[in-house]
Amino acid sequence: MIIARREILIEWGDCDPAGIVFNPRYFEWFDACAAGLFAQAGLTKLELTDCFGIVGIPLVETRAKFLLSSRWGERVSIESQIITFRRSSFDLRHRLLRGSQEAVIGEETRVWAARHPDDSSRLKSQPVPDQVKALFGLGG
Repeated sequence: MIIARREILIEWGDCDPAGIVFNPRYFEWFDACAAGLFAQAGLTKLELTDCFGIVGIPLVETRAKFLLSSRWGERVSIESQIITFRRSSFDLRHRLLRGSQEAVIGEETRVWAARHPDDSSRLKSQPVPDQVKALFGLGG
């Protein structure tokens, strides 16, 4: 199973006037970590679109549990992994750590999506290829 790790130095612009991270920043970081997880498995966004003919892996659901606040100047790390594959969707978990303490647990559901064959302005889910599932050690 692949776990991608990313370190973040919390900058002034990441924070609200109280000096703690503005919650939407976590979701921006989680989105970047999802792309980084696929890149670590050898599938950059460009390779996903070129090799598999999809337009991407759009987010369809997200949630987070905030356990500890993070502040300007702190270094945190995010560990990201795919926890479940279904036919055309999959779930990711992101753990933001402050030292060894869990500060935020984020979860996402994403869909393997291509252009709709009858209407290119719409998306249509596609089965996640077995070779992709196998890269993450979750089937194949």
